[in-house]
Amino acid sequence: MKAILSFLAAMFIVGAVEAQVVKDQVVKADIESAVVYLTAAELTHTANLNLAEGAVRLRFTDISEKLNPQSIRVITNEEIDILSITSKVNYLTKNAELPRIKQLKDSLRVVSEQIQDLSDLKNAFATEKQLLIQNQKLGGENTGVTVAELKAASEFYRTRIAEINKEATKIDRNTAKLALTTERLNNELNELNAENLYARAEIEIVISAPRAIKTDLTLKYIVNSCGWSPSYDLKAVDTDKPVELTYQGRVFNNTGVDWKDIKVMLSTADPTRSVTKPKMNPWYLTQYSYANVYRGVSKGEGYTQNMYTGTLNGGTDFGNAVYDTDEEERTTNPGSDLGIVTDYAETAVPELSAEFDIVKRMTVPADDKPYPVDIAIHSLPATYKHYAVTKLDKDVFLLARIAGWQDLNMVDGPVNVYYSGTYLGQSFISTRDVKDTLDMSLGRDAKVLVTRTKLKEFSSTKIIGTKRRETMTYELVAKNNRKSDVEIDILDQIPISQTEEIKVKVLDITEVTPDAVTGEVLWNAKLKPGETKKYRISFQIEYPKDQQIEIIQNKQQSVRYKF
Repeated sequence: MKAILSFLAAMFIVGAVEAQVVKDQVVKADIESAVVYLTAAELTHTANLNLAEGAVRLRFTDISEKLNPQSIRVITNEEIDILSITSKVNYLTKNAELPRIKQLKDSLRVVSEQIQDLSDLKNAFATEKQLLIQNQKLGGENTGVTVAELKAASEFYRTRIAEINKEATKIDRNTAKLALTTERLNNELNELNAENLYARAEIEIVISAPRAIKTDLTLKYIVNSCGWSPSYDLKAVDTDKPVELTYQGRVFNNTGVDWKDIKVMLSTADPTRSVTKPKMNPWYLTQYSYANVYRGVSKGEGYTQNMYTGTLNGGTDFGNAVYDTDEEERTTNPGSDLGIVTDYAETAVPELSAEFDIVKRMTVPADDKPYPVDIAIHSLPATYKHYAVTKLDKDVFLLARIAGWQDLNMVDGPVNVYYSGTYLGQSFISTRDVKDTLDMSLGRDAKVLVTRTKLKEFSSTKIIGTKRRETMTYELVAKNNRKSDVEIDILDQIPISQTEEIKVKVLDITEVTPDAVTGEVLWNAKLKPGETKKYRISFQIEYPKDQQIEIIQNKQQSVRYKF
């Protein structure tokens, strides 16, 4: 009964408001702050209001049409009753063009008119030339012309047609130059997102004041087509010093409304989260496949990971790993490049949402371009280790093992790596790949050497009956030319037979035993300054002599043969 009475009372109040005249008031309140999520943002406006007693309809204009109507929230004095909140898109209003866009469009119009003028002039010359050609007959049917008249006429036609042809050529050249100017202007307009002129939304809030009152009203809502993506700078100076990790965000805005001098907070939370209490699902552990986890790799393009960030294919990868965004294939590649930012993709974020207050106020134009902002700079302890797979690469790679990264609320993203003031390339931090330490390659270290030499006196090829026996022996020599101790993992391998006809026998391996499944051989060496250590690996392969077995592994590279 009480609930029914409350409902009837509420209906009476609404009816009473509708019965009275509701005054309209346009509110001009710029965006004051933004909580920027990875793929959306919550914008905040604050209005200072002088209200008379009774109902008033507040109309907030110049709102992005990317507004999520269900997200609108209003905060005001508790004496104020909020009677209704509605929103609509006004398609008759569009955001004004930026001065630079207007200037470019004016220039484009002038160039277009010049091209048309040249085209008209060329058509006029073409018409004149056609008339000259059609009227070359001299004299009548029974009347001849003198030699002087013929000479004068010929000279006239030749001179005039030559002038026309010359003018036509000049027109073509000028038209080509103007066409290039048109192309450049259009490219510049595309860069400025010039055609992206969005309509404007409006939010209407009907409120009722019990008396004349001066109060503040805060309007919050979620907009899409904006967000931020993480990036990092990793700087290492030397192997006895910590690393500096700069955590950065790149804020982008494609809402159609510029954010001018606003307070910004970056968040890893999900703005679409429900108000219902959370419920945990079973936590199943399984392997996952590598996929594109970065906002920005164009479909069909790959990106190069120029760093060592984990164990791939059950073994250790060195150098550069290229991930194809369509087929997720992995190969080695000596390049160093990252795809252009054009797309969205799933990425890993911490389970407990993190928020980062940006100290300086930001201006983010609605041009969908990334605007960088520093989140934090951390000095992290690191240990350094070297890796060598001399069978595949003659150089030794330096790896920084970084501790303490778990407390930084990091999100998967690209990282620019520097060592001793030199830019090494761009990698990708995938937080799901690492446990206690974050491993990042610092490139090649010329001060630590590992050579791999085939010992001919202990290598041979023999025919024994129907079998061919290949014996291979290699010596690996590691040397530390640094002034401090180094630790280095040296990897090699024994071939694995996949048929009964091929037999592999290990003859000699210094100190260690190869992995029975992968054939991987791993030596861990600790070298003092100037110290050298030697390792040997020897094995025998026996197979039918009439079969072709790829004993020597070759790399695939492009070669130009036609010139």
